Amino acid sequence: MLPLQNFLDYICQNSLFDPDQRILLAVSGGKDSVVMAHFFKEAGFKFGIAHCNFGLRDEESQRDERFVSSLAVQLEVPLYVTHFATKAYAAEHKVSTQMAARDLRYHWFEEIRQQESYAYIAVAHHQDDAIETVLLNLVRGTGIAGLHGILPKRDYLIRPLLFLSRAGIDEAVQENNYDFVEDSSNLSTAYARNKLRLGVIPLLKEINPNLEQTFEHNILRFAETEIVLQQTVARIRAEICAERREGIYFSLEKIKALHPQQLLLFELLKTYNFTEAVVEDILNSLEKQSGTSFYSASHRLTVDRDELILTVAGKEEIYTNKVIHPSDTEIPFGSQIFSITYSDEPAFENNPQKAFIDADQLIFPLIVRTWQDGDRFMPIGMRNYKKLSDFFIDQKIPLPQKDSIPILINGNGDVVWVAGLRQDNRYKVTATTKKVAIFEQKLN
Repeated sequence: MLPLQNFLDYICQNSLFDPDQRILLAVSGGKDSVVMAHFFKEAGFKFGIAHCNFGLRDEESQRDERFVSSLAVQLEVPLYVTHFATKAYAAEHKVSTQMAARDLRYHWFEEIRQQESYAYIAVAHHQDDAIETVLLNLVRGTGIAGLHGILPKRDYLIRPLLFLSRAGIDEAVQENNYDFVEDSSNLSTAYARNKLRLGVIPLLKEINPNLEQTFEHNILRFAETEIVLQQTVARIRAEICAERREGIYFSLEKIKALHPQQLLLFELLKTYNFTEAVVEDILNSLEKQSGTSFYSASHRLTVDRDELILTVAGKEEIYTNKVIHPSDTEIPFGSQIFSITYSDEPAFENNPQKAFIDADQLIFPLIVRTWQDGDRFMPIGMRNYKKLSDFFIDQKIPLPQKDSIPILINGNGDVVWVAGLRQDNRYKVTATTKKVAIFEQKLN
C-alpha cells in the first residue's frame, strides 16, 4: 500500500496545490517519478505526464520514452514528450551536459504548463535528494540559503515527495510491484551527486541511522533562520537604500556600521548577482578614493563620496559620437533626442534642457559626445575656465550618471553646452546676436 495519507498531509501542510487544480508531472521513468505518478492516480488528482528524451544514452533513452508512454496509457492521463540535442546545447552555451539538460527541461516544462493550463509542475525529489543538495552546497561553498536545500514549493515548481526517503520509495515499489526503468548513469561516480549518494551518505548513515529525519529537522531550522535573516535584511534595506532615477543608492556611513558587515552586505547585493569575493573587495575599498567600480554579471556598483551607487550594467548605453550638420533638425543620442531650431529674435529661456547659442559663433559640423578627461568650459555667468570633472563634483553629479551626460562640442573643440546643466558663457546670446540656435534635450 502507498502511504497515501502521508502524501495528502504533506501537500496540505505545505499548501502545494488545491485538489481541483491540474498538475504537470515530470516523469523520467525511474522509481521516484513512477511512485509520484501512482500517488497522484491513487489520490484522484488531475494530472498529466511530461517526459524529456535528452538523447544521451542511445537505446536506453528510447527505452525510457517507450516506458513512460505506456505508463501514461496505463494511468489514463495526457502525455507530453520532447527530444533535445543536449550536447549541442551544452557546447553552444558553454555549460556542462547536466546543466544543459536542467535548463532545457525546466524551460520546456514551463512552456507546457502555460500552454496546457496546468497550475504547477511536480518533480519527484525526496528526502535523500535534499540531503545530497545540502552536502553539495556545503562542499562547494554556500550561504544560509544553500543550507535548506530543496524547498517543497518555489514559484510554479512543487516537490510532493519530500516527506519520503529513498528507502520509502523502494518499499512502495516492492509492495505494489511497480514497473520502472533504471538510468545507468545513476551508478556512475563521474558525477559529484552520485559520489555523495554511493559513497558518502552510506558512511554518514553508519554514524546516524536516522540521517533523513535529522536532515529534515535541520533543513526546517535553516529555512526558518533564512526567513529571520531576510526580515532583518529587508529592514536594513529600507533604512540605508534609496531608489532614484539614476539607480539605487546605499548610505556609505550606514554600510560601514553594519555588523556582521560582510554577511549583511552580501545579502543586500546578492539579488544583483554580486559574489562574496566581490563583496569582500567592495568592503576593502570603502576607505580608499571614491570612483572605484565593481561589476556583477548584471550590475555595476560605484563607490562615490558618501554612497554606493548601483546601476544596471545593461542600461549603461554606449554613447557614440553624433555629428550635427547645419541642415539637421533632430539628433538621437542614447535615450535622448536633440532638436535644433533657429530664430532671428534674440531670446533666452531659463531651462536647463535648452541652450540658446549665438549661431554665428558655431563652426559646423558640431559633435555631441560624453565628457572626456581634460574637458573644460566657461560656465555661463563666469569668466574663468572650469574642468568638467570639477564642475560635476560641484553639481553633485553621481559618478555613473556623468558618463551619460551629453556634451555639445563646437567645430573648434570648445564645449558649448553641458546638456541639462549649463551652457558656455562664450556662446551666450547677447544684444549683438543676430541669429539664435536653440538646442533642446528631450527623452526619446
